[in-house]
Order: sequence, then structure tokens, then C-alpha cells
Amino acid sequence: MKKIIINIVSVFVLLLMVNCQEDNLAFGVLDTPTNLQVTAEIIGKSTAFPNGDGSGKVKFTSTADNAISYKYIFSDGTSKNSPSGIFENTFATPGVNTYTVTVIATGSGGVATNVTLEVTVFSDFKDEQAVQFLTGGSSRKWYWAQSEPGHLGVGPNVAWSDPTFGTQNYYPSFYGAVANEKSATCLYNSVMTFSLDGSQMKFVLDNKGQTFYNGAFKGGGDDACYDLNTTGAKTVTLSKSESFVTKNPDAATQTRGTTINIADGGFMGYFVGTSSYEILSITDNRMVVRVIQSGNPFLAWYHIFTTTAPGSIVTPTPVADYTVLKFSDEFNTDGAPDPTKWGYDLGAGGWGNAESQSYTSAADNVIVAGGNLKITAKKVGSSYTSARLKSENKFEFTYGKVEVRAKLTTGAGTWPAIWMLGENYATNTWPACGEIDIMEYKGSQPTTIYGTLHYPGNSGGNANGSSTTIANAASEFHVYKTIWSPASVKIYVDDVLYHTVANTSSLPFNKDFFLILNVAMGGTFGGAIDPAFSQSSMEIDYVRVYQ
Repeated sequence: MKKIIINIVSVFVLLLMVNCQEDNLAFGVLDTPTNLQVTAEIIGKSTAFPNGDGSGKVKFTSTADNAISYKYIFSDGTSKNSPSGIFENTFATPGVNTYTVTVIATGSGGVATNVTLEVTVFSDFKDEQAVQFLTGGSSRKWYWAQSEPGHLGVGPNVAWSDPTFGTQNYYPSFYGAVANEKSATCLYNSVMTFSLDGSQMKFVLDNKGQTFYNGAFKGGGDDACYDLNTTGAKTVTLSKSESFVTKNPDAATQTRGTTINIADGGFMGYFVGTSSYEILSITDNRMVVRVIQSGNPFLAWYHIFTTTAPGSIVTPTPVADYTVLKFSDEFNTDGAPDPTKWGYDLGAGGWGNAESQSYTSAADNVIVAGGNLKITAKKVGSSYTSARLKSENKFEFTYGKVEVRAKLTTGAGTWPAIWMLGENYATNTWPACGEIDIMEYKGSQPTTIYGTLHYPGNSGGNANGSSTTIANAASEFHVYKTIWSPASVKIYVDDVLYHTVANTSSLPFNKDFFLILNVAMGGTFGGAIDPAFSQSSMEIDYVRVYQ
């Protein structure tokens, strides 16, 4: 039942004009809004679902005679101006809840009429893990991941079916900042704090007095820093994302599907006029979000944040090592790879990631030569071929240290990987079988190395991963390593630890896995393939497993 209380407050503005000869009094034109009517359409309401379809959405439509603007004030303290009187709000608290909404219609001269109503709405969305990651359970500070390429970037916001840009709609294909590119600006000064106040999440942006504005919103030219007071905590809600990315064929590997909504114009460090951020991925120490530019919905901006403050010195925690060599291939015999150690996955079909290559065992795609294994992705006509080696049924193991010394590919669209898969994948389907990505790389981001774990609740775009930067991954050999124990899975490049996941009995990382070496093309991670691409190889000097 909606309870409506109407109050009309008239504010008279007296303009006093004074000169040395006489006093003149004049009144401005006053138009009091009348006949204020508000409708609240609960999205998905039906006989079976009287409080909506679980989206939590309510479309408000307000009309009044002599009104020039409307404002909606919600019981959580947030508000929204709507010149047209039409506004759709998402109520995100899980369950069936009743909310108080005040609508203010304002006329000329400052007179206002308001209506207060109650709406009862059902929301079935919750992402408790995202709340935990954002707040750390109480309060957590986030900083720009300024040393990571692409920490600020932009790409197209279009449907997957768009013939020009559709397959680029989930990554910053137009522009990605290089490491520390904005050091001369105020961007990296921002510190963003997410915290819990009871069950309500709050957000505070400490911008040190200045904000980095997109040029479309201030100045009209290049992006620049301007003074802005951002003090005060703002209410945060989470809702289900309905972006183009969530409708992609492989959306599960590209987005978490959760949107951060910051009340009262709040924003995450870079001003593009929007307060809602889609979480593409998040872990305890890294977050990637996507935000649509206000006034230009063709542009999607990408931000990468970290919980490590700039200049922090991170001391690695000592871990138990494994020193007994149990499996190795030094690739010292020219020809085909050793069949006692390696088998192949063959064929096409996208491999679950919309990949473009067909895997073969031909020497054009995989060969040992000059002391290295070479896995070569090639363009053949309008198609692509490559190779995928695996130790399945030849060497499988539980716990140990894996070291692979490799030089990676060149060319946008290439996707080399060094990884492990749970050997029971056929009966315990992915992600329940578990996956450990010791190294993933995309040719479009040639200085970024990714390490990731996939398991139930954390897979695809919501996987538990992180990244690090090396300058010459495609021109020099580096050692990619994981130390996998009953206590943790740790991922390194050149003995520098950059990602850790605590292992527990509830995770699938306590049984046999096998090794996989491959180069994919395109797909959900590799991205758009350079039309000029002809061929490129991942070269591997050795693979060693210690226990």
C-alpha cells in the first residue's frame, strides 16, 4: 500500500533594490507546482510476483503542473535529480523490503511541492564475496595500479553483434595507459576506501583536493586536474549488471556481472560523469572495473586498482620449497616432442573460449629445434593453426614446484599459456576440476603477465588472479613458476612472487593435475587478431617439476 503525504511549501523571494533616492520592492514570478502525481512501476510485477521479478527495479514517473524539475530522495539518504520526472532506481537489499521515497517538484521562484510514498520491492541479488573483497570485512583502501599497463583505458560499448567493434566490447581496445603514464597528474593521488557500517557499504574518495577530469566534462580539451571537494562517506549498493558484456557468448569469462553503485555522484578517481561501475574481476588485492562515459555511451572506460599503496615494499612470506626433480624436459633432441612425456589436444571448435585456431601435431606448429620447444601459431588462408601439448596420462602430480623458462609470442590476438588442469576434468567438469594458470599472456598487452586460479565460485571473469609487468616477455626468456602446496598456490615470474591463493580442503587443488602448453588465437582472452598477423612462436627452454 502506498502512503502519500502531500505538503506544499511556498517560498517567497523578496528582491530589495536600494538606491540613494528611494526604495523599490519587486517580487519574482512564482509558480507553485500543483497536481503532483507519482507512479511507481515495479518491474516484473505480476500475480505470482507482486513485489517484482527480483531485479529490485522500480520506474518512477512524476508529473505536476508548473514544475520545472524533480528530485527523488530515498530512505538510505541517497538522492537523484530528474528534470523529466522519469527515473528508474534499483533497490539492492536482498529480500522483500519497503522503502520510503520522497519526490520534490520544484517550480520557478523556488516554490516546491513534495510527495512521500512507500514501495515494497523484492531483490534476489547479492554478492557477499564482492563485499568481502571490497571492504576486507571492515575497511579496505584501494589505489590505482599505476605500474600495470592498461590501468586506465577505453574501448567501445556496443553489442557483441556489432560488425565493427562487437568483439572488443570487454577490454580497452582504443587506448590503454602505459605504466605510470599519469604520474605528472593528480590521478594517482586518489585513495578509495570501501567500508562496512553495519550491513551498509560506504565509499570515501580522498583525492587530496584535486580530481583528474575527462576533458569532455571540464576544460573542453585534454584531461586535466581541477579542484574538487570529495569529502564525506557515500552509500554503496551492488546490483546485477545488465551491460553489453553480460550478454556476450562468453560473458562468464569476461565479467563478474556485479555493478557497484555509488550514491550522490560518487566516482572512483577519474571523472567521467558516472557513478556505476561494472566489476569485471576482483580478488583480495586487485580489481578491474568498467564504467560508461556519461553523455557518450559509446565509450567504456576501464580502471585497474590494487590494495598495495604506491611505493610500498612487499616482503614475501617464506614458503616451503620442493627440491627433488621428478619430471623434466630440456628439449635437447631435435624433432617432434618426446612422446613419452607429451600428448596433444587436436582440432578446433573454440575450446570453450571462442578461440580461432585449430590445434595440430604438425611440425609447422610444434617442433623441438636448437634446444627449445617451439609452439607456432600460423595464419593459413583465413584460418589459424597452432599446437597444444599436455602431460595427461604421462605425468600427473599433486603438489610441487613447476618451473618453465619461456619466451612468448608477438602480435595482437596471440594467447600463449602455461597451465595445469585437474586430471578428473572428464567426470568433474570445469571449474570443479580446478585450473592453475602459471602464465597467460596476450599479444595486445606485451608487458603484462597473468597468473590465475579457477575453481567453483571463482572462474572465468570472476577467477582468482593477478598480473605483473615485465618489459621484454616476447624478446627474452623468463622463468614462470608456481609453488603448489597443501597450504597455498603461489605464482612467480623470475622468482618474484605476485599472486597467492590460500589452499584449503574445500578447494580442488589437493589432487593430481597435468601440464598444458599451448598458443591460442583470439578468443575471450586473446582478443582481436591483428589482420597483418602471419605467425609467431612461444619458445620453451625447459619444463621442470620438483617435489
